[in-house]
Amino acid sequence: MRKEKVEQKKNLLEEKVISISRVTKVTQGGRHFRFSATVAVGNRKGLVGIGSGKANEVPEAIKKAIQAANKNVTKVALSEGRTIPHEATAKVGRAVVLIKPAKEGRGIIAGGAARAVLELAGVKDIVAKSLGSNTQVNVAKATLEALKMQRTPEHIASLRGKKVEEL
Repeated sequence: MRKEKVEQKKNLLEEKVISISRVTKVTQGGRHFRFSATVAVGNRKGLVGIGSGKANEVPEAIKKAIQAANKNVTKVALSEGRTIPHEATAKVGRAVVLIKPAKEGRGIIAGGAARAVLELAGVKDIVAKSLGSNTQVNVAKATLEALKMQRTPEHIASLRGKKVEEL
């Protein structure tokens, strides 16, 4: 029974390819080419994950990346079902991503990999800025880390043993 629910959840996830790159391994016999793919998956309702895979063929690499992303799916705290509760900054490698909540109707103001992750997470109004390096894979991972940092007022109140009104 439990396994069926997990399978249904994974079937509802959308996929977006963030990057595909050719990786070369130089051996005594010459160059050996493989492909590396990074994929973001999400249900646009608060579940999102990122995964990467390598293979000799592009479709195979994407398939492996989707499997890895499905294993790394996490729940994201959204306020009012459209934006994030507070601003956050996350750093992965040299890529730094700043995310801020936005007013209703602003839309997703972000570019590239950050936009893909935010769309799949289900965030509708947000401002994201990539500071530092613009490596697509690291920007996507930093965006996911920033989303993981989000705490709702209800969560903070429960941690402090207070009511939301007391905050």
